[in-house]
Amino acid sequence: MVWLNGYRMRFVVVGVVAGLVVGGRSANADFTFGEPTNLGPTINTSSRDCFGCFSSDGLEMYFDSERPGGSGDWDIWVSTRATTDDAWGEPVNLGPPVNTSGYDVVPSLSADGLTLFFQSGRSGGYGGPDIWVTRRATTQGPWGEPVNLGQPVNSGNTDMSPSISTDGLSLFFQSDRPGGQGKWDVWVTTRATISDPWEVPVNPGPPVNSSYLEQTPIILADGLVLFFSTDRPGGFGRTDLWMATRTTVSEPWAEAVNLGPIVNSSRSEASANISPDGSSLYFCSNRPGGYGSWDLYQAPIIPIVDFNSDGIVDAADLVMLIEHWGEDYPLCDICPMPWGDGIVDVQDLIVLAEHLFEEIGLVAYLKLDETEGDIAYDSAGVNDGTLMGDPVWQPDGGVVAGALQLDGIDDCVSTNAVLNPAAGPFSVIVWIKGGIPGQVV
Repeated sequence: MVWLNGYRMRFVVVGVVAGLVVGGRSANADFTFGEPTNLGPTINTSSRDCFGCFSSDGLEMYFDSERPGGSGDWDIWVSTRATTDDAWGEPVNLGPPVNTSGYDVVPSLSADGLTLFFQSGRSGGYGGPDIWVTRRATTQGPWGEPVNLGQPVNSGNTDMSPSISTDGLSLFFQSDRPGGQGKWDVWVTTRATISDPWEVPVNPGPPVNSSYLEQTPIILADGLVLFFSTDRPGGFGRTDLWMATRTTVSEPWAEAVNLGPIVNSSRSEASANISPDGSSLYFCSNRPGGYGSWDLYQAPIIPIVDFNSDGIVDAADLVMLIEHWGEDYPLCDICPMPWGDGIVDVQDLIVLAEHLFEEIGLVAYLKLDETEGDIAYDSAGVNDGTLMGDPVWQPDGGVVAGALQLDGIDDCVSTNAVLNPAAGPFSVIVWIKGGIPGQVV
């Protein structure tokens, strides 16, 4: 039995937030991705430029590029900024011994900033491109001579796109070695301590990997979210950004989810990561409108702070936050972005205050507060809904002064064409009476 309540539609990403599990619980606070913007001509060029990683303080951004002025074909570059509010500065080539006359790409920096993993086609490898590592004594010191990670991490096949976990004990990468699900798969190798050797890599299997192409894996700081790009069905372009989540680092990965049509385009996207402060999603794409064939992009991560879904962030939302002060209440746990921290506190209050009295740009807002009839009236515009089948009005149910009870067979609400998914993304908020995990609307 489904109770439809507070039916809300807006141009936001669909299917990401609802399926996200972080830290052993559902994502704390709904969020959406804003429109991606190109990082501009300081970072991007007429050559190909692809995203890599950040330093843990968010003041260094490492990426690879085939722009002129490097040591070889593709090189690793770094851009810095004084504070996270400043613009990225002119990129600097890491130079030898990290870069060579060949290609050196896909940098992944350790949490302490002293170890850099990357992919290289230089001599001395085991097969195709291999994964190498370079170290430095201090974050201001020079990088040392790179070392091949050796076997069993590298193989006689192509091993590339490394991503090191925050604790330094797991390394995710992409490989076409035998034993996978498709031509290219995500693999992971682990070690007991940072002083121990790497173990034989393991294929996570489905749902991370499929019979299609999986590439550019990036593990987030908590080790519970894995971004990757794939051309599997269900996407919006040639290759899309997807993510898989797990409740703990020892649990299996849940079903992978597409990041949606705001982030993904009709072309290709790869190498997604979240800025250390949680405010932005960075990735690279060859979508039209860039400076070269591949550019770096940034999309803001926007918390949804209209807790009661009435179309405006106001005192009513503030009261809801205060009522749950000190609790693990996901709806109001909106900071640190985007995951929250399991408690409603002053950090969440600060974020809410930044959005007070903002009107939410709804496409349609069906309160469902009618008691009879065949029309669910849109209180935000003219996109009224027509009841189909035989839904039952529930004026005393739901959260926003009413609900609709659907039989789960042929009951539905039909709207006009502006709400057609083909016309653009939108979100729908539903309440499942007696719902249990795994139910689908």
